[in-house]
Amino acid sequence: MSKQKILLLDGIDPVAAEILNQRGFDAKLLPKPSSEELTEELKEAVGIVVRSATKVNEELLKAAPKLKVVGRAGVGVDNIDIKASTKQGVLVMNTPDGNTISTAEHACGLILSLVRNIPNAVQSLKEGRWDRKKYLGTEVHGKTLGIVGLGKIGSGVAQRMKAFGMNIIGFDPYMTVEKAAELGIALEELDVVFEKSDIISVHTPLTEKTKNLISKEMASKLKKGVKLVNCARGGIFKEDDMVSLLNDGTISELALDVYSVEPPEENLRELLMHPNVVCTPHLGASTEEAQEKVAVQIAEQLADAIELKDFKGSLNGKSIALSTNKDVQPYLKLAEQLGRFSIQVAGWNVKDLEIAYSGKCAVHAEVLTDAFLAGYLHQIDEAPVNLINARFLAEGKGISIRETKGEIKGVYSDLITVNIPAIGAYSSISGAVFGDSDYRIVKLDELPIEFQLSGEMILYKNIDRPGMLASVSSMLANDDVNIAALSLGRKKEISKAITAVMIDKSASKELMEQIKSLEGIESLISLSC
Repeated sequence: MSKQKILLLDGIDPVAAEILNQRGFDAKLLPKPSSEELTEELKEAVGIVVRSATKVNEELLKAAPKLKVVGRAGVGVDNIDIKASTKQGVLVMNTPDGNTISTAEHACGLILSLVRNIPNAVQSLKEGRWDRKKYLGTEVHGKTLGIVGLGKIGSGVAQRMKAFGMNIIGFDPYMTVEKAAELGIALEELDVVFEKSDIISVHTPLTEKTKNLISKEMASKLKKGVKLVNCARGGIFKEDDMVSLLNDGTISELALDVYSVEPPEENLRELLMHPNVVCTPHLGASTEEAQEKVAVQIAEQLADAIELKDFKGSLNGKSIALSTNKDVQPYLKLAEQLGRFSIQVAGWNVKDLEIAYSGKCAVHAEVLTDAFLAGYLHQIDEAPVNLINARFLAEGKGISIRETKGEIKGVYSDLITVNIPAIGAYSSISGAVFGDSDYRIVKLDELPIEFQLSGEMILYKNIDRPGMLASVSSMLANDDVNIAALSLGRKKEISKAITAVMIDKSASKELMEQIKSLEGIESLISLSC
């Protein structure tokens, strides 16, 4: 059996290849492949690891039909089209912890470089000048540092700069006042951070909310002469506005490690050459320790994900991440089996479904719906369907799912019930877990019935009268089809019954026509679970 191929791009530390090869994969280092070479290698790749250079877009994804996982050796995933990856059922993961220390330290270094004019002073001395007075600096002690984004990197900057005697204020909508206080940070609204800060350092992802966070439009909110630092993502500062804000004194000094386009294009030349700008070529995570750390982490994460052992760092796989949880696994499987069963019973034209969850099933309703849809779409979508892309594909087909939760009194407390519009034979299907790999239908419409969701079967409604089962059994026997098990659901007062017959092989079209012709047989369906 050939080994599964994983491509390591963008100069990933070779330790990643060593780890993946040890775990039985075929890891291939491709630091700077040509487009033709990359396209050829992608054909067999089940995983790829990138840094920030390679763009994982629709074009790349289409060239990789076997791809299961994209790993980002680092935090930011701006270069990865997560929506397109999700549509293709590809897991995207990053290593949020690997370069925390390196990036925090680099941000602190840039802060100190700004206040003490270190880069300009170094250049001046190297050019033969002795400009002590020209490069008079300021202390950070007693100054206010505003941090936008208080994740691990932002918090790390706060911790380090607090040791220099700075007052730390910060903004982060996901940080609690109590947690901020533990870190020695006064939590404020964003406008207050802008107004009070002598220095602002940003540590957020690039989103619609953070793009152009600082620009001419909001310059009046800034403290006059503020110093700005960006070691996060290019585009958080509106680069086209920075020169004028520097020239009019709104910003006294600016430090950049990241850019909207990397390497920066010619249009940023004036900004980068400005005497009050310190700029570095995306060095935040560029330490030996960080590069080795993220390479080790992403290699282990990728291998675990492909082997379905763990999904740490996954960004678009909430449901698949729970698939390794032993308490959730049985209900995920039940939901998937119900999806496969329901599409065969309801027909392909059903667009509106309601799924009711009770007991333990209600706790994980969202991910169980993903599993249901993976089963439901399995036979009607040309693309591979899994827990990652099932909901996306369902939306694309106009399938609407409404989830409800509640407790149900009765025999089965942990129940999944699928309610179907009354256009087919059945309007309600309920399933429950009975034990290891034992998933059963326990009710169809209002009739209690119990049978396993496994193997081949025929399911039919019939008039509840003597001889019906004998007639069907006789026809099966005549066609050499053996009955493995059967289950009956009936209510005497309505003279209607449901019969599920598990058979050893699928019933032929001719046999189904014969059974359907029997008087009293209604809604006959052949199913495979």
